[in-house]
Amino acid sequence: MFIVEKYWENPDVLHVNCEEPRAYFIPFENEAKAEKGLRGNSKYYQSLNGVWKFKYHNSVYNVEEGFQAGNFDADCWDNLMVPSNWQMHGYDKPNYTNVNYPYPCDPPYVPGNNPAGLFIRDFTFENPDEKDTYLVFEGVDSCFYVWVNGKQVGYSQVSHMTSEFNITGYLKPGKNRMAVMVLKWCDGSYLEDQDMWRLSGIFREVYLLKRNKKHISDVFIKTELDDNFREGILKCQVELSGNDASQVRAVLKDIEGAILYDESAGMKMQGTLEIKVSNPKPWSAEIPQLYSLYLYMEDEIILQKVGFRKIEVKASVILVNGKAVKFKGVNRHDSHPQLGHTTPLSHMKNDLLLMKRHNINAIRTSHYPNDPRLPELCDQLGFYVIDEADLETHGAGPAGNIDMISGDKRFEKAYVDRMQRMVERDKNHACILLWSLGNESGYGENHIKMAEWAKARDCSRLIHYEGATGWGKNGLDTSCVDVYSRMYPPIADMEELVLKDEAEKRPYILCEYCHAMGNGPGDLKDYWDLMYKYDRFSGGFVWEWTDHTVKTKTADGIEYHAYGGDFGDKPNDGNFCMDGLVYPDRIPHTGLLELKNVIAPVRTEAMNLKQGELKITNLYYFIDLSQLVLNWKVEKDGKVIDHGVVNDLNAGPQQCVTVSLPCTLPQRADGRYFLTVSYTQKNYTQWAEKGYEIAFAQFELPVGKTEKSLYHMAAMSSLGIEESKKELVIEGAGFKYIFDLYYGSFTGLIYNGVPMISKMPVFNLWRAPTDNDRSIVSKWRQEGFDRLDTKVYAVNVTSRDEKHITICTEYSLGGYINKPVLHGKAYWTVYGSGDIILQTQVEVREGIPFLPRFGLQLVMPEGNERVEYFGFGPHESYIDKHRSTFKSRFESTVSVMHEDYLMPQENGSHYSTEWAAVTNLQGMGLLFAGMEDFSFNVSHFTSEDLTKAMHPHELVKRCETIVNIDYMNSGVGSNSCGPELLPQYRLSRKDISFKVRIKPIFKDDADILDDVNTQIKA
Repeated sequence: MFIVEKYWENPDVLHVNCEEPRAYFIPFENEAKAEKGLRGNSKYYQSLNGVWKFKYHNSVYNVEEGFQAGNFDADCWDNLMVPSNWQMHGYDKPNYTNVNYPYPCDPPYVPGNNPAGLFIRDFTFENPDEKDTYLVFEGVDSCFYVWVNGKQVGYSQVSHMTSEFNITGYLKPGKNRMAVMVLKWCDGSYLEDQDMWRLSGIFREVYLLKRNKKHISDVFIKTELDDNFREGILKCQVELSGNDASQVRAVLKDIEGAILYDESAGMKMQGTLEIKVSNPKPWSAEIPQLYSLYLYMEDEIILQKVGFRKIEVKASVILVNGKAVKFKGVNRHDSHPQLGHTTPLSHMKNDLLLMKRHNINAIRTSHYPNDPRLPELCDQLGFYVIDEADLETHGAGPAGNIDMISGDKRFEKAYVDRMQRMVERDKNHACILLWSLGNESGYGENHIKMAEWAKARDCSRLIHYEGATGWGKNGLDTSCVDVYSRMYPPIADMEELVLKDEAEKRPYILCEYCHAMGNGPGDLKDYWDLMYKYDRFSGGFVWEWTDHTVKTKTADGIEYHAYGGDFGDKPNDGNFCMDGLVYPDRIPHTGLLELKNVIAPVRTEAMNLKQGELKITNLYYFIDLSQLVLNWKVEKDGKVIDHGVVNDLNAGPQQCVTVSLPCTLPQRADGRYFLTVSYTQKNYTQWAEKGYEIAFAQFELPVGKTEKSLYHMAAMSSLGIEESKKELVIEGAGFKYIFDLYYGSFTGLIYNGVPMISKMPVFNLWRAPTDNDRSIVSKWRQEGFDRLDTKVYAVNVTSRDEKHITICTEYSLGGYINKPVLHGKAYWTVYGSGDIILQTQVEVREGIPFLPRFGLQLVMPEGNERVEYFGFGPHESYIDKHRSTFKSRFESTVSVMHEDYLMPQENGSHYSTEWAAVTNLQGMGLLFAGMEDFSFNVSHFTSEDLTKAMHPHELVKRCETIVNIDYMNSGVGSNSCGPELLPQYRLSRKDISFKVRIKPIFKDDADILDDVNTQIKA
């Protein structure tokens, strides 16, 4: 058995022989390389990424003696790429748990069988005595020991932060060997109970830095702006290695590269440079202007990008450069479906570019500092950042006391260490406005110590911690926290606190809201209406950016995205890891499109639509709208009839302007007219091309209600009706309908010999539960909503002549155990034109939860794949989730209209549809037209199919087309972790009256609008 000192259960030993934490930077040998910023170009940088020899042990006590020796034979070991997580390569198994610790909660002790991964890497090093050489690990989960050439160098823990060792005395000329032992768990794991996959290994970059014997060891850059933002001061604190006096040269260049300062100063151990800048160009997320500070010492150049910006709180409002900005943010994990927690630079940059393209201006690093290159990218691209310490003890709650560890003095050192390492690493980044003490760890004295240290070290930023003011709030003093932060509060509670709580006056931030799990979120607009109402609301951070999955294969070789429990991992929280605005491959969910338009930096309001007058509000804080083009178009019944461009939008920041569009309205109502305005980029930017759409808005033009033409029954062909005890056979010009007198519905709809349905139409109220239905679905099932049968009490012909027949079906929907959910009467009227008018009146039982939906479900035969509709599109839309869609005439296919959520669920519906046609490839099918707008859905999967399947690959696509024409489909909300669905989005009515027209059509022979705009007259 291999023996090392057992640091992994000793909270008093966090690092052995580690360097003090410092700012992240890479020295270069010349300005050109420093400006390019690629660390691999520096001659002082030597990457150790690549293939290492690797061996996995189920327990540290099984590690072989002597593996760390310089001559150990590891040829028979496996090869493993570094950086990586070993579970992503078949060693151990991935485990997803949100809250619960995956081991007994007995801090600081972890399981005796603590898995260990052994790593060996040989590398060549020339002239080791000429330089000081530092070994840098940017992230290792959870703790590790390191040896060089058989000698133990040190130990470190804290997974998402940098550990650095001076290995100068351990190196030799030529071939060298490094050995690392990584343990899956340590006492620090109790502080790393974040909502994420539990993955182990050297998952971030590893490299050597070769530094001069005398060198700059740390830099702390602070910028100050006067109250008028006309004078700036840059203060640069420099720390040097050794005790000898040295010359440090500093050069500051402005945005255009002009030299503003070039001076040298003698320093011993440390020194401070102070540079005054007149009329500095401030940094913001909208205009991320960065100055360049070059620090020269001997032959090393360190380049730090500097942003002048000022953060302050006045009158309970967070101000950035004097403006009450709103954080339109997201929570971001380092996550990759194939690499786990390893995130390449290109992957991070792609995340940020996608965010910029969707109007996101802020990031909370949840719940640990992300890769050290991410703040650099945020500085350059423009994001406001809450940098969060690698700290969460959520599992202490289920174990009995959420404050257990945060109030345990044995862990004070670890808490403060995590704060120190984050602040020191990231302190020079303009993007970081707030330091966060971690997440969901209750609230204890250890947090207060963290905040005290951070404020003493850096008083220029604010301190955030939701646990002090929200979920973990207790009786301890919270004055060390500068903002009031909450997760998922009901909207009414937010406004009540602002208006009524006299004791709480801090700025209000939603560090998590609108849980973006599956089909959602549906309450974004409601939150933002409130946040725009009060300056004190500083915005929020949607949970979260991406779905976290592990891409894997079934036993049959089918690729799929796995979630908690798919690997037999326990404990697990199922698919709760799939709660992002983008799929794991970064394809946007429709929820991201919704967010983009809700938080768009331009607001458009109708002033006088008859005159084409619009009020346009610039919601930017620092830039005007001159960089945008307003494109407008007028559609009549979904076809463009007029369009134009406005190039001179001259609204300043937070200002309004009125524009008059030269669109003309018809003299009389002859269709549905909609004005759509779209704002696009006038020029190329770092993150999007010229012409990229930033925002849009749509308005129905006031042309009046279109008068429908009348189709008199007298002009219709006569019906032929044959009646038996079992059924009615109704025939007319080109159609034959069969109505079952026992089941009270049609068993056949045949048009020109083509069957239109393959099953009887039925009334339906079940939908495949969305992730955001997870709290209400148990109540739905308790009432039997998922197992309803139709009971028919009576079927009668209530009206009949040669031109029409009306059949009344008295029915109820109910499931076993319970009373029927509803009772109703359905009146089916068939006309000589082939039209079927369904009118149903329903009474819903008192004392039951709101309904998922209510409407008519039909099943159309194979081949009915073409869809055309007039409603909110082009992608799915719901009563509370349609701000990224617009009303128009759309064509699609049944397959394309399916949104393939990684947990199958209700999807693809279209809110406020006025008519829809589902046909075969030749255009023969059914037209559905509502007397009022309806929700429309087509699919090759039934609600039961979607309910039963746990992954998309388990779905078996049906040949038939399932059509739902709904009186209403309840909203989707964000109740998977957020508040209940708002009342106005629930189907809570107890009396429902629903009327829809169904007509067989052949699109090639007729204009759909002629049918839609025709009303049958008796």
